[in-house]
Amino acid sequence: MIDNKFNLGFFPTPLQELRKLSKKYPDYNIFIKRDDNTGLASGGNKTRKLEYLIKQALEEGCDTIITAGAQQSNHCRQTAAACSIAGLNCYLLLGGEKPEVYDGNLLLSSILGAEIHFTGENRKGEDIEALKNKLENKGNKCFVIPYGGSNVTGAMGFVNAVKELKEQLIQQKLKIDYIFFASSSGGMQAGLTLGKEIYNLNSELIPISIDKEETNGLSLEEVVFNIVKEGLQKMNVNKKIQLSDIYLNRDYDKGGYGVVTKNEINSINELARNEGILLDPVYTGRAFYGMLDYLKEKKIPSNSNVLFWHTGGLPAIFKYANELK
Repeated sequence: MIDNKFNLGFFPTPLQELRKLSKKYPDYNIFIKRDDNTGLASGGNKTRKLEYLIKQALEEGCDTIITAGAQQSNHCRQTAAACSIAGLNCYLLLGGEKPEVYDGNLLLSSILGAEIHFTGENRKGEDIEALKNKLENKGNKCFVIPYGGSNVTGAMGFVNAVKELKEQLIQQKLKIDYIFFASSSGGMQAGLTLGKEIYNLNSELIPISIDKEETNGLSLEEVVFNIVKEGLQKMNVNKKIQLSDIYLNRDYDKGGYGVVTKNEINSINELARNEGILLDPVYTGRAFYGMLDYLKEKKIPSNSNVLFWHTGGLPAIFKYANELK
């Protein structure tokens, strides 16, 4: 199951120490996992999910991919790129109204050849079924990728990522105590949770919530729980799990999805000006702020080795240029 994928990215992604920030926060050793360097149309963590989702679509003989997201969706941009490599038609259902000028991820999705439909308030795939029926009536064979690529197939990308990380940690003779990352559609968190169990990764996951809205009537905790439960069954892992086992830090999502506050701006500037690494305003900027708050307030023990999993998203910076000045 782990090996059944369509290669799309450059792996393993780098695991490096943030030396200047570790000096700035001397009670901690800070590291970063560079999934912004996966290589698919400017990179990002969704490449890992798409390797498994595109493989499934091809195995099922599909010629058309449909997925959905916000206009600055990293998932949609990488899906468009994956489809161009795999020779598949790509349809994107993006929230909001059609802008006069395309920029950021929206511009890249268009350049990559996706057919884009704007869906108003619906940004999480609420209109997918209607488009699927329309396309299938025309003879297309459609494969639906859920919001964020977050189902058990997509989560396999992050089960595999844990295997990759474990190998890097052994190679570098390093132990990571805490892993911080942005959690929004749930697939990454579910995959890391599964991978942690399967590969005996002795690190505590600290997912930072990005989007306080529900997805198709389910909380993010419920989405993650359902994927993990299905994954445990599919991979024959004998472990019981309850909804209460799914942890999600919601202390930093009060601004709402895609709303840039001084917290995101400060964290983007801090990493850029100390380490030359760029975060995005929606996901990694918020999650990195959450991690820095943990360190400043000493919410985790001193001398911990802390890893930030950089999930990419660079193109969205250009959409938020006015907020980031």
